[in-house]
Parts: sequence; structure tokens; C-alpha cells
Amino acid sequence: MALLPRTAARVRADSLLDGLTTAVICVDQNLRIAGLNSAAENLFGVGRKHAVNELLVQAIPHFAPQLPRITQALSDFAGFIERESRLSRHGEPPITVDWRVTPFMDGKLRGLLLELLPLDRHLRITRDEWLAAQHQASRELIRGLAHEIKNPLGGIRGAAQLLEREFPDSQHREYTQVIIKEADRLQNLVNRLLGPNRLPKKTSLNIHEVVEHVRQLVQAEGVENITLLRDYDPSIPDLVADREQLIQAVLNVVRNAMQALAARPGTRGIIQLRTRAKRQFTIAGVRHRLVAQIDVEDNGPGIPAELFEKIFYPMVTGRPDGTGLGLPIAQYMVHSHGGLIECASRPGQTIFSIYLPFEPGSTP
Repeated sequence: MALLPRTAARVRADSLLDGLTTAVICVDQNLRIAGLNSAAENLFGVGRKHAVNELLVQAIPHFAPQLPRITQALSDFAGFIERESRLSRHGEPPITVDWRVTPFMDGKLRGLLLELLPLDRHLRITRDEWLAAQHQASRELIRGLAHEIKNPLGGIRGAAQLLEREFPDSQHREYTQVIIKEADRLQNLVNRLLGPNRLPKKTSLNIHEVVEHVRQLVQAEGVENITLLRDYDPSIPDLVADREQLIQAVLNVVRNAMQALAARPGTRGIIQLRTRAKRQFTIAGVRHRLVAQIDVEDNGPGIPAELFEKIFYPMVTGRPDGTGLGLPIAQYMVHSHGGLIECASRPGQTIFSIYLPFEPGSTP
């Protein structure tokens, strides 16, 4: 077998590092960042251009409490390993990681290599896989129930129509009309439970056009005491998706936030629409090189703990007048694009994050 030329066989080190799911950070003898990979950028929410040459604790404040230990490791030229360490910065939830610090020599200069395995990510992947399996099981159950309901429902409606034709002037006409209208209402409910009755018609689109369309629709409804804010990343490339289904999915999530804010009369509600691109992101066990992230954040009361794990199930709602169908339908539409909706909630802040891959997927 012919050997490849050495130049063709070479692989750049930074390309290899960016393919890792482990976050890697290299610091020099002054504890300034000399380099980091894409996983580290995603884990700590920092950009490579801004982080390189900055002091570690300034670029990534999560390491501030660990600075004495990191400084000692550099001074003693001795590494360490720590399991299930919680790194955090003010105002943000902590990140749980297993991490290793390894000293190295570059000529006469010393430095440290930090490798961090985010445990939150693995827990999230496990949870996402479980939720995907639960979602699929509930879809199959709903389809089976819908089939059993639609057949007798059609028979009931047909019988009421026959009675109406048989006795057109009957005093009981108002009762047959009630039967027909209620049968139609139940038919509509069953159809909504089943979700879209067509496959996605995917075309190339700009995700911001979708989000802006939703924002304009919501503003046209004239909702009082709610402010809509925008925080878009203009660098996000176009993706291939069904425009109408994505509009409906985002609209369902935004309306859910509006309804949550309506439960707090007298309080100024804020909904922020935010877009970001995430690298090396895993959805249902499949790792994608790049995904689009759409966040819908509100300052409402938060989701009750007893409902949090059930919010994507049909007919589950915390409002007396709610149908419990908006979020399950949104999740179904996003799933049909290979994506996922996640939620994080606490009193005063709820964030629904929609993730949409730019390509079918890569390494599981």
C-alpha cells in the first residue's frame, strides 16, 4: 500500500484539539492563557481571540478560587487531579468537572496544561436521551389513543347529523348541534395532540428571520407590560429547516413565556430573544460540529418543581385555562429537525433553549 506524502498525512494540532469534547487550556509561566480549544470556549463562554494572552483568572473567573492551588502546581512543577469540582463565577450556576493539571516545559519556560471533563454535559446527554425515549413513547401512546378516539368520534358526529336530517324541524335540533360541535372540538384537540400532519419542507433560511417574525407577531398582539429584547449573533450561518414549523415552535415557546408573565400582574415582564452558535454540541447521543441556539428568557415566577420534569408532556399545564399542548408541539417540531428544547428555571428567570443542528450529525 502506497504511503501518503508526509505533508498530506500531517494534521494540525489545533484541529485535533478542537475535535475533543474535553476542554483544554494551556497557560504559560505567568498564568496567561496561551491557547484553548473549542470545548473550553463552550464550557466557559469565552472567545479564543479575547482569552489568549489574558490572565487565566481574568479571562475565566471560574478559576479565581483555585488560583493558589494552580500557582503552587506551577511553582512545584507538580500536577494534580480533582474529581467533581464545582467551578463558578458570580451570577452563574456552577460547572461540575473532573479536571487535571499537568506541568510542561517549553524550552526553558514552564507552563501548565489544564484538562477539564464537564460532568454536567454527560449528565445532560443522559437526561436528553431519557427525555427523547420518553417523548417517543408518549408519541406512540398518543397516536394509539387518537386512533381509538377518532373512530367512535366520527360515528357519534355522523349519527347526530343523521338525526338532524331525519327530523329537520325537531325541537331537539339544539341538542344535535351541541353533539356535532363538541365532536368537532374533540376532533381538533386530537389533531393538535398528534402535531403536524406533514413532514418538514426544509429550505435554507436565516434563523434571525424566523425569530424576528415571531417577535413581530407577538408585538402585533398588543400585549401590555411586556418588553421584548433582542440579543442576536449575526455570525450564525443559514441552516436548512422548515420555516413554518420553526416559526410555530418558537412562537409556542414565546407565548408560553408571555402566559407565565401574565400570572404576575403589576410586574414589568421582560422576554429576551437570544441567538448563539455552539460548537461540539451533543443531542440525543449525536455530537454535532455546530448548532444554532435560540434562547427565550423571561423574568416570570418560574416553573413549579412538581411540573418541571413534565412540561413537555401533553395536557400538562400549571394554568387553569391552559391546554398543555404548546410546548409538546414545539418539542415535536424541533425533534423533527434533529434538534432539542431544554429548560432551566428558577423564580425570576426561566430560559427555554432551542438547539438546531446545521448538519445531520457526526460522532455519537
